[in-house]
Amino acid sequence: MTLPHHDIAIIGSGFAGSLLALACRQLGLRVLLLERGQHPRFAIGESSTPLANLLLEELASQYDLPQIAAFSKWGTWRRTYPFIRCGLKRGFSFFQHSRGKPFAPMPSRRNELRVAASPSDQIADTHWFREDFDAFLCDQARAVGVSYVDRIELETPVRTAAHWRLVGQRDHVKCGWTAGALFDATGPRGFLFRAFGLKEIRMPRLPATAALFSHFKNVPLWGDLHPSAERAPFPVDDAALHHLIDGGWIWVLRFLDGTVSAGVAACGAEAQRFNFNSGASAWRRVLSEYPSIQRQFEHAEPIRPFGHMASLSFQCETLSGDHWAMLPSAGGFVDPLLSTGFPLALLGILRVAGIVRDQFGRRNFSESLEQHARITRCELLAAENLIASLYTAFDDFELFTNLSLLYFAAASFSETVRRLGRPELAGGFLLHDHPVHGPRIAECCALARDLAKPREARDPARKHLLHLIQDTIRPINVAGLADSTRRNWYPVNLEDLYAAAPKVRATHQEIDAMLARCGLTPRHGEPGSPADSVNLEADRS
Repeated sequence: MTLPHHDIAIIGSGFAGSLLALACRQLGLRVLLLERGQHPRFAIGESSTPLANLLLEELASQYDLPQIAAFSKWGTWRRTYPFIRCGLKRGFSFFQHSRGKPFAPMPSRRNELRVAASPSDQIADTHWFREDFDAFLCDQARAVGVSYVDRIELETPVRTAAHWRLVGQRDHVKCGWTAGALFDATGPRGFLFRAFGLKEIRMPRLPATAALFSHFKNVPLWGDLHPSAERAPFPVDDAALHHLIDGGWIWVLRFLDGTVSAGVAACGAEAQRFNFNSGASAWRRVLSEYPSIQRQFEHAEPIRPFGHMASLSFQCETLSGDHWAMLPSAGGFVDPLLSTGFPLALLGILRVAGIVRDQFGRRNFSESLEQHARITRCELLAAENLIASLYTAFDDFELFTNLSLLYFAAASFSETVRRLGRPELAGGFLLHDHPVHGPRIAECCALARDLAKPREARDPARKHLLHLIQDTIRPINVAGLADSTRRNWYPVNLEDLYAAAPKVRATHQEIDAMLARCGLTPRHGEPGSPADSVNLEADRS
């Protein structure tokens, strides 16, 4: 039997698989997109970042996908696609809790951290309601000519001398195709991991963690329960809101229709103590130990069954081979603590799409995919290194805050130099392969993990580490971070960016032009969008 042939086959039609399919189709290739399930469907991983939004813009620009560009900002999303649910994300909010004690805000704000990611709602980040978002992207892929087949149960793919042979069953009917290259976008422990019998290897630094999560209704705003008399850099609930607890953390993400995504990630011992696999009862047990969080959810109702991931972190030993490769989300996953999943996935999509564009059909194609795999692993381990250090600091909020600022400094620096057209200054995700900043960030994370306990015995080492973190942040700080006068509240203040212009090798005029491109009014009055001008007070669209 002659099977229909495609240049590219992608398994998994979530946002990553569908975006790659769109890019490859725009290159004029015949693309096959295969899906075991059916849209719409629930998916976890919902919070974007400024770097993720920038990468989405780059993908849309490089592959002529204007229908995708609108998703890079809250304002354009709401104007263009009001029927696709999303949430407003102005930044990151963190609160430290102690078991058995209600949360009490401190005048010094030593038990909270707020870092703004945008100066206004209009250009803010978003929480992606994946059920809607993934379905839309899949429909867009189909609309441009991608061959899409869902509800397919695939057998193990077979590589011949010329192509991949893919055979499976759909509604008990056998079907099959051939393809020149094969990409896996099915997520951790996904299709190729199982089909090829690949080996999982442990994250070298991160403790074993588990997660429990659902979607809820009737969840009041944290800001209503704990109002602040001081001007905040953004409404506390228009954010990825994190409650830090003993051995873990709870996330709260809010969508415009009132749906709230919430869950808990915790080290293995805590997850076992709460019996995460018991679902709703485990969630109630977690909340019962933290009065203020329990109050926030006392009238909340889950609107879908609880999901449980017994092993949250994942790393596959093999990420590519002869004419096949995994996208980052299929090759490994760390932890959603800092919303690193989307930028890692989009970096991988851009990499693979570029390899397909430049190398498909050439002798070096598989070698280029191997290079993609090496970069993917390095980026994954850079994220793991930082998040592992944060897990060790859950009981030391000052240290946790400083380590978090390493992330925000590296991310904002990377976004800025990319927007200025100087991506070579960033040295990869979290600056991991920058010759100076990469080793310094890695050293800070290693020292944080190695701090001895009890705390009284580690004070000299801890003080040294805090100074080292400050020194590491300074040369990449374009956002006014680590300024003690701001008492853990960091707005977007464009004066910080102008002051940091030498760090990104830019003139003030280049900063002006960059801000105008972003839809902001530059300090020197060049054309921008007045509606999107900087507003350091919290605002709502």
